[in-house]
Amino acid sequence: MLNLHFPTNHSTRAALRAALSGPLFVLIYFGSYWLRFEGDWNGPTINLFLSTFVWVASLKVAAFAYFRVYQSWGRYLTFHDLMLLLKAATTSSFAILLMDFLLYPGLSTPRSVFLMDWGLTIVALGGMRSLTRLLDEQELSNWFTQGLTPALIVGANDSGEALLRAIRRNPRLTYRVVGFIAGAQESADTHIAGVPVIGSLDETCELAQKHQVSDVFITAGELSGQQVRDLVDRTRVAQINVRVLPSYEQLLSGRVDLRPREVSIEDLLRREPVRLNMAELHRWIDDRVLLVTGSAGSIGSEICRQLLQFSPRRLVLVDRSENGQFFLERELRRLVPDLDIEICIGDVTDAARMRSLFRTHRPDIVFHAAAYKHVPLMEAHPGEAVKNIVLATKLLADEAEACGVSSFVMISTDKAVNPTSVMGVCKRVAELYVQAKAAVSHCQFVTVRFGNVLDSAGSVVPLFRQQIAAGGPVTVTHPEMVRYFMTIPEASQLVIQAGAMGRGGEIFVLDMGDPVKIVDLARDMIRLSGLELGKDIDIEFVGQRPGEKLFEELNCDDERHRPTSHSKIMVAESGRADLAVLQGALEHLQQMANGNAASIFAVLKKIVPAYAAAKIPAQPRIGGGRMPVIAGLTRESAMPTESSRDVIPIGERLSEPTRERRKAA
Repeated sequence: MLNLHFPTNHSTRAALRAALSGPLFVLIYFGSYWLRFEGDWNGPTINLFLSTFVWVASLKVAAFAYFRVYQSWGRYLTFHDLMLLLKAATTSSFAILLMDFLLYPGLSTPRSVFLMDWGLTIVALGGMRSLTRLLDEQELSNWFTQGLTPALIVGANDSGEALLRAIRRNPRLTYRVVGFIAGAQESADTHIAGVPVIGSLDETCELAQKHQVSDVFITAGELSGQQVRDLVDRTRVAQINVRVLPSYEQLLSGRVDLRPREVSIEDLLRREPVRLNMAELHRWIDDRVLLVTGSAGSIGSEICRQLLQFSPRRLVLVDRSENGQFFLERELRRLVPDLDIEICIGDVTDAARMRSLFRTHRPDIVFHAAAYKHVPLMEAHPGEAVKNIVLATKLLADEAEACGVSSFVMISTDKAVNPTSVMGVCKRVAELYVQAKAAVSHCQFVTVRFGNVLDSAGSVVPLFRQQIAAGGPVTVTHPEMVRYFMTIPEASQLVIQAGAMGRGGEIFVLDMGDPVKIVDLARDMIRLSGLELGKDIDIEFVGQRPGEKLFEELNCDDERHRPTSHSKIMVAESGRADLAVLQGALEHLQQMANGNAASIFAVLKKIVPAYAAAKIPAQPRIGGGRMPVIAGLTRESAMPTESSRDVIPIGERLSEPTRERRKAA
């Protein structure tokens, strides 16, 4: 049976280019002769040209085909392609010289003909390819086409140049970039790909108005959160749109396309990217069995994703959420099909189940992320908080030591610092136990403490989104409520890095950046949703909930922070609890876990003397003129007091005098 092979479209186009290049090479060869003899042709010259042009063109076609010049022809012309063209032209010229010497030893072609042929070949084909790229990027059409939207790009650097190319190449983006805005460390007197750098970030509004620009582009992650915030505030007054295009990291993840989007709350709150010591992490993780508790949660699942960039022998994921584990398994197996992943359904308070998992899988490293996290719910159910946070941590730490685990990393929270909630004090007790355990164990027990995680399940950002989508009101607990935020990937990466740095007994505190005022967060999200506060949607102050602080603290009264080798990780140094005494107190706490709340509070207070229930003032509603009386407050007494005027906006750090005033209040 005859088996016919039909070339693909790509192969057909390459063959067509090769066929068309033959006559072009003859024309270039003829031009070289004409230039060499200045148009004065005689019989021998004409005969020599006619006897050589066929094999000269054939050698050049063969050389260009060998270097795959015809296959790389198209819109993605790069310096590499031009070097390929230079190699093909040079190789063909040497081959022609050799062939001419062998065939015509007596009457050879002048060497200057071949030199001019080499140069004209590079100029002609390079020019044609550049013209193809120019037409594809619509540069010529942009010179004559009206209606394209003028735009500016922030960042006179590699990211800005890549963004310019993305805009030029994408037919869906009908923009014409008229200039670049230089950052603090960038020159403002240069051109990038033919586009001038016209000024600095502080001059954005003036430059946009001068050039009649209505859109300013930035690459996601190019500016700090404070810079994005300042830029958005200035351009909003001037009615200029700030749009964000994805970075190449986001493009490679496959989550986004090249269409610009509006500035998001993540852009306003972002900080400098985390830099990990990859060599240290590979030594710690590679070829090890890793176990992650709470793997279906926001932090636990992100820790699992971050661990995929290493080479663990096995990844054991433990959580009691069936649906969460199901979807996490599908995601991780799609990302790394060859990794040995064990999905385990189990409750960390179930001693028999945890003992079985540890005995079966024999983990080398444990990341303990399982815990309750909602402060008001734990105030209502203190016994469950004790079981899920304190006793579960003790159970897992004891099993880790018994099974020869080399490293145990517990996830804690800044709510454990001078705790005012059941959840916070339970985390502090768990910290004390892990730290005390490290003093007598071969296992490297460490704790990692950080603040709120931006956009985690059940946190304030998705709650605000839901309330805004429903038309409001957006509920804020208190006008002076302040929190520290980290992104989920940032927190997870630093947890892993801190775990690798631990030698046993450390409480690592992550640099959480600047505090965020929750009411400013609400205002920003309303504005970024295209709505106006007080007109389209209101903010309602509903009062602090049980156990909540107005602001979180970074270290306990008896702690001091010292730096580590990583700029974003510190160690909280303090005295350590006696393990035997603490074990006795936890046995008592375990007996009281199903008892009345007052007894549980008393035991927790005995273990952590700094524990004190938060005082909860009532608060009014604002926005749209509504301000009803709450908990007996009059309209005047419900208004913000003089002390609330120095509320810290996003990007400013709480000063010590302000902190002291708030403590006193």
